[in-house]
Amino acid sequence: MKFALAVLSLVAISSAALAQDKPTVESLLKQGYDVVGVIPSNAGPGILLEDDNDDGQARLMMCFVAEIPQSAEITTQYCKPVR
Repeated sequence: MKFALAVLSLVAISSAALAQDKPTVESLLKQGYDVVGVIPSNAGPGILLEDDNDDGQARLMMCFVAEIPQSAEITTQYCKPVR
């Protein structure tokens, strides 16, 4: 029984940590990314963000957002690196 509780605790902690690590449009903007494009899509509006590394290479991230009528904010659904 103690083992099961320990495993459940680890899963809960891991899930919370993973949720905090997910990039959002807001977190990327705070890291210095700039919005360089916006596109319509079936997944919701797509926002293309770019950041220049210290080595001069640009990093691109594509984020999709959604408007929810019950929310006062537009929320980030997910972000992925563009390679």
